[in-house]
Amino acid sequence: MIRKARRPTVDPAAPRSLQDRLGHAFKDPSLLSRALTHSSHVHERGEGADNEALEFLGDALLGFLIAESLLRLHPGMDEGGLSKFKAFLVSRANLAVTARRLGLGGDLRLGRTVAKERGRSQDSLLADALEALIAAVHLDGGDQAARRLVQHLFGAQLRGLNRREVEGKDFKTTLQERLQASGRPTPTYRVDSTDGPPHQPRFHVSLLVDGDVVARARGASKKEAEQRAARRALRAVPAPAGGRE
Repeated sequence: MIRKARRPTVDPAAPRSLQDRLGHAFKDPSLLSRALTHSSHVHERGEGADNEALEFLGDALLGFLIAESLLRLHPGMDEGGLSKFKAFLVSRANLAVTARRLGLGGDLRLGRTVAKERGRSQDSLLADALEALIAAVHLDGGDQAARRLVQHLFGAQLRGLNRREVEGKDFKTTLQERLQASGRPTPTYRVDSTDGPPHQPRFHVSLLVDGDVVARARGASKKEAEQRAARRALRAVPAPAGGRE
């Protein structure tokens, strides 16, 4: 006898509250449930589907919708500025901050082990779930529903972006430009090792300039570790005379 796969259910209290916070009432609640479901929950229960495919779609959707909004708000800005704004807005760190503002952590469906290891506060899980939610809203309500959600979540940030502040947070770009201005070679980044459990890896990275290690750092992702290493390296690389800081 072949059993039908059980359709994921949604806790009637918390997700309804989340729908209020999202500003979107789901016609298909299973999409919301899936967007909130981490792979650890599926592995423990042996049923349902996790949010990884939705995250894949949400990542692409968010990038497009943010780029579209930036072009409308800053029609005269050069590509470099637009790219930096977009990179900041869709970065894991900013998505995690946005997810926390939404109160998303409490609604995640996690396995027991991941939940015990502070999974509800991990940047990676929060960012992935937020992207999955954007995809779920798109599949449930279409393009305009996804646009409304992105404006709801990021509208204030989009309107308040300051180029100098954003560029100051991109330590890798700042370091590269500072080295180029002083005639030094472009920095390279080397992953020395990774440790930690599969669902919560830690990347150990070295930053090299002309073959010499200038800084080391670690992070929950390769990008995070590289940014931290670049930030440390900036302390050792003087700004060119007359340069803007």
